[in-house]
Parts: sequence; C-alpha cells; structure tokens
Amino acid sequence: MLTVNAYAASSSDAPLEPVTITRRDLGPKDVLIEIKYSGICHSDIHTVRGEWGPIKHPLVVGHEIAGIVAEVGADVSRHAVGDRVGVGCMVNSCRECENCLASEEQYCLNGNTGTYGSVDADGTITQGGYSTHVVVDEDFVLRIPEALDLATAAPLLCAGITTYSPLRHWEAGPGKKVAVVGVGGLGHMAVKLAHAMGAEVTALSRSLSKKDDALRLGADHYFATGDPETFEKLKSSFDLIVNTVSAPIDLGAHLGLLRRNGTMVNVGAPAEPLPLRVFTLFSNRRSFAGSGIGGIRETQEMLDFCAEHGVSPDTELIDASYINEAWKRVLSSDVRYRFVIDAATFA
Repeated sequence: MLTVNAYAASSSDAPLEPVTITRRDLGPKDVLIEIKYSGICHSDIHTVRGEWGPIKHPLVVGHEIAGIVAEVGADVSRHAVGDRVGVGCMVNSCRECENCLASEEQYCLNGNTGTYGSVDADGTITQGGYSTHVVVDEDFVLRIPEALDLATAAPLLCAGITTYSPLRHWEAGPGKKVAVVGVGGLGHMAVKLAHAMGAEVTALSRSLSKKDDALRLGADHYFATGDPETFEKLKSSFDLIVNTVSAPIDLGAHLGLLRRNGTMVNVGAPAEPLPLRVFTLFSNRRSFAGSGIGGIRETQEMLDFCAEHGVSPDTELIDASYINEAWKRVLSSDVRYRFVIDAATFA
C-alpha cells in the first residue's frame, strides 16, 4: 500500500494536524490520482464535529478533489496516466438498485460509499482529499475538461453539482424565475449556474452586504431578507427557490414567495430540524423538496456545462497549514466564496 501525507482530525473538537495514511493497492479497475487541489466544504466541518451523526476518528475529510492520473489498474478503460480528473462526494455504490441503474448513484438504496467517513468494500473507513493521493474506482472518477482550471474546478465536485442538480431537475432556464437563498459557497454557484442556464435570477440574503457581489455573479435582482417588506414585494414571484443556507430560516415566509406550482428545494443541510406548517403548501399548490448531489453522469454533464459556459467558483487558494484558520473563516462566513488547498503543501 502507498503511504501518503494528509491532514486529519483526531477528534470532534481537535484541530486538523499533519498525518500519514495508507491508500489501498491498485485493483484492476482502480485509478491512482495525484491530488493537486482539494476544496474545503462546510460538510467537512459538520462531519468532523459529529453534527450529522457519530463518526470514527481520526478522519481525513475533503470531497472536492482535482488532480492528475498517476497510475491505472489493468482493466481501466476510461482514464489514462496524465489525465485531468476529479472526485466528488462518493467513491462507490451498489450499482444494482433501481436508483444506481438510473445513474442516480447518490440515492443508492443500499447507501453509496462517501469519499470520507464511509465503510469501504474492504471494511476500512474511507479517507478523503486533504491528502496527496487517492485511489478510486474508475467509474467514480470524473473527467475535468481542459477549459477548466484545476484549482477552481475542485469545488465544482460538490458545490457545483449540489446546485446544478436541482436547477436541472426543476428545469431552470429561459422564462423561469429562480431565487437563490444565501450567497455563500453554495449560493454563489447557484447564482452563476442559474444565470448560465438562462433563468431570471434573484439573490436573497440577510443584508445588502453582498448585493454588488451577487449582481457581479449573475443575479438580475437582489433583496435583503432582513427587510420584512421583501416578502411582501416578492410574494408569489418564483417558479423555483434554491435554499443554500445550512441554518434555520423562516420557511413559511420563503414558501410564500412561490408562484402556483412552484418549488422550494433545500440543498443547505442544517443540523437541527426545520419547522414547517403544511397549510403554507396548500396555497398555490407549492412544493417543499430536498436535493442531494448528482450522480456520476450528471456530474460529468455539469463539468462539461461549466467548461462550455465559462462557469467556475470564486476561490481563495491556501496552503495546508492554513486549514484550521480557513475552517474558522468558513464558520464566520468570511470567504469569497470557496477555499481550495494546494495539495503540494501537504508534503
């Protein structure tokens, strides 16, 4: 097995520290990836802190991985040494259930294998992308188009697909009015993607502090949800609302912004339950939904879409030694809009 450098959390409240971990020997269908860049996702923090359930420490997180193929197994046909590739939030699934057969592996009925913190086929716990190398089955490795810079492509593997998937499913495009709640790591991507799809985009945030940014990112309109008049002005306005906030919001007030047959979809994942009065849904035949990431086929579609339309995240490149400070800044919303770690600094 290959020993590689990484950063791991030894407990739910410990800082991340340099460690070495082992990667499995290459199987016939495996790809060894030299990681070049790894994005920081709020999910990494939620997971390490046990906010989404108990986990086994020590743990290396990171599921926004961009790199170069360093070696391939004997039966690999989709990727070759030197290819630009990425890995997102999952590295395996059962491949036999109804959802997997429909290329919706993210909803595997037997549970997909997460890039970190999941039980792998060999019984070990998967370790993520805050490291120099990773071994992944070729079917869960994505091709990164040449038009995308590797560093800025990394967050597309989670933030990009998490927002692209619901926008595609609910058919954001010309003639559709889309609102994005929260202009952060997920929200800024939702604004960019909805704009590129041709929808009329409104950004909603608590204050006016991000108005200039949101308009630059592609929003046609911007409103502050901290102003009660916003909900009156925008009543029954939107076909689709994408809520990217991982904290409680006033669901009733936001659902009131939907037009007839409109849908509000949550992609932000608060640790605590959200209260909902079902009577709010009866008016205008509104729907409240959730959406995870996308399957492998849809994730590749998203990467190709971003390459074609020049869509990429706004990122801040950091060294590995800055990870703990970056996490603090993520928690205080002090990032425009996604941190990316230079994997060369794991050495």
